[in-house]
Amino acid sequence: MHKLLFTTGAALAFAMTASSQTHDHGSSSTSEKPWSQADAYFDPVEMYAARQHMQAHDGNTPIGMIMVNRAEVQSSDDETVGVWDADAWYGGDINRIWLKTEGEYSFDDEEFADAEVQLLWSHAVSRYFDLQSGIRYDFEPEGQAHAVLGFQGLAPYWFEVHGAAYLSDSGDLTAGFEAEYELFLTNRLILQPRLAANLSAQDIPERDLGTGLTDLQAGLRLRYEIRREFAPYIGVEYSNAFGSTADRIEAAGGDPDETRLLIGVRTWF
Repeated sequence: MHKLLFTTGAALAFAMTASSQTHDHGSSSTSEKPWSQADAYFDPVEMYAARQHMQAHDGNTPIGMIMVNRAEVQSSDDETVGVWDADAWYGGDINRIWLKTEGEYSFDDEEFADAEVQLLWSHAVSRYFDLQSGIRYDFEPEGQAHAVLGFQGLAPYWFEVHGAAYLSDSGDLTAGFEAEYELFLTNRLILQPRLAANLSAQDIPERDLGTGLTDLQAGLRLRYEIRREFAPYIGVEYSNAFGSTADRIEAAGGDPDETRLLIGVRTWF
């Protein structure tokens, strides 16, 4: 018992003595940045170069991706069209260059109904959202350039959203918004709702657009990921034009209210 008390007391005395000692390594201080503490023992210039090398290879390495979101054939009672929506990007976590393209090809008329390309600079403004700016060029229905200012990101509850405003070289202002959600029925079977809306600040007769909300698209796609990089899908998409936009479509012999069945593939690399 006396031996146990003596051992315990000695241990406590040693711990108190150790905690009261002041350790001074000369170059360390509370104001010193934690990642530069090695500069006290090694050449600061060499350590700075080593840190830059590590950041470049571990946290700032430029990477890239090509994504074909939609490559599909849509069919209705009136026509059959091919639709594509693809993008590619290259850069780091903060700044990236984006190339986007989408359009529609009419198999009945054997011509492109819409075709556009966008070149954008994207800058991360928060953990989940990027601000994007650049140019867009419409090859069809007529050659026209636009300035672009928009956003892209991941909204709460995992909704992928992006929108942009477009100012054409003719002074016309339009905008578009799109939202998607992925519902995993199984690990590989995924149901994807999609909603897209377009707006115009003025009437644009040459493009059959009226002021306000011009059209709305709501789609549902069910895909199966044979591989993560390759997934065929089937689905349905409903589109509806509004206001004077719908009037112009009807006057041209079209249907402003349309439902299409579709089949396509989604792939990335």
